[in-house]
Amino acid sequence: MLYYLFEFLESHYTIPGTGVFHYIAFRAGLAIILSLIISMLFGRRIISSLKRLQVGEQIRELGLEGQTAKQGTPTMGGIIIILATLVPCLLLASLDNIYIILMMLTTVWMGAIGFIDDYIKVFRKDKRGLSGVFKILGQVVLGCIIGIAMLTSDDIVVRLSPEEAAAGKYEVIETVQSKLASGAEAEMVYAKTNLTNVPFLKGNRLDYKWLLGFLGDNAGQFVWVLFIPLTILIVTAVSNGANLTDGLDGLATGISAIIGATLAVLAYVSGHYVIADYLNIFYLPNTGELVIFSSCFVGACIGFLWYNAYPARVFMGDTGSLMIGGVIASLAILIRKELLIPLLCGVFLVENLSVILQVYYFKYTRKRYGEGRRIFLMSPLHHHYQKKGMHEAQIVTRFWIVGILLAVLTIITLKVR
Repeated sequence: MLYYLFEFLESHYTIPGTGVFHYIAFRAGLAIILSLIISMLFGRRIISSLKRLQVGEQIRELGLEGQTAKQGTPTMGGIIIILATLVPCLLLASLDNIYIILMMLTTVWMGAIGFIDDYIKVFRKDKRGLSGVFKILGQVVLGCIIGIAMLTSDDIVVRLSPEEAAAGKYEVIETVQSKLASGAEAEMVYAKTNLTNVPFLKGNRLDYKWLLGFLGDNAGQFVWVLFIPLTILIVTAVSNGANLTDGLDGLATGISAIIGATLAVLAYVSGHYVIADYLNIFYLPNTGELVIFSSCFVGACIGFLWYNAYPARVFMGDTGSLMIGGVIASLAILIRKELLIPLLCGVFLVENLSVILQVYYFKYTRKRYGEGRRIFLMSPLHHHYQKKGMHEAQIVTRFWIVGILLAVLTIITLKVR
């Protein structure tokens, strides 16, 4: 809303400084500060309200050190992250931008699913929470919305050269004169495509319809058969990975802030035509606004970490964990970096795999040897290290370090082709 106010002031009145709102970097910095202030200022009040409502975490006895001390700690603190993400975004972002609309929808949608799950656990005293079928259904619906928007919206386009557009037979939306990184001008085409960025391939790109080459000329018509299920898989996997990672104080929050900051960098370079041309990645018009959203998200996570760091005064619950997973997945898909998720979200991936491997190995050995055996002392993986005697804060810090390493490697892939 402030974005439109300053736009109005600049167009109707000569007021010094109003033009600064055109700069992504300025609004992104302001977004981080504002989201930090909101999460830290209102976080205390929300925690007090949760305590008053007796919204306490029910801890299962797993034989972990310091576990009993967490009994009764307020949960559903993800409300703080949602509030601190949406309010600055409403104030500072362009609300008619398709990318912002989709990200705000993702935040509210996944937050609502997590809230219902927490509500059933806390107020109805049902430890199972929302049925897994309904959780999956909610994630599938979001994946379908993101996937369909990517394939059909005329506002979601990629800049291509005329030769690329003609060769790929893409649907052209607009043809404009653009400046290249060299400073020279060239005719460029904005087109709807099935292209995505991926390292190690020629041109740093992959067209999903190439994977359906056996369909011949009809491949483009049926690309949704591949892309939409892939989108659903990514949304489901990342949101569940974030949910599983949220088992130690500050773990999921810190990792999510690192991933969010990395996605902000990727969104910035994708939305800047000179940098995108230099790095040989797609220039995605209007994705610069996603830097604003990412900044709000990062600021909200860091602000929440103030209360969630060891020893935690509040837990995010599924209200927060499902939401941050959905946000991360949707952001990566919208800036066409979804194939980098296994690297960027490596911590979430390993946590997911540790549970899957543990369950299937236990079932396999029980069937074959008559007794179930385990790969890890306990899953998800962070509990394995707890069982080995490592302090909770030490595990979290080391996981953060791994998350930073993976983030740097993800950014490095921009130059690997």
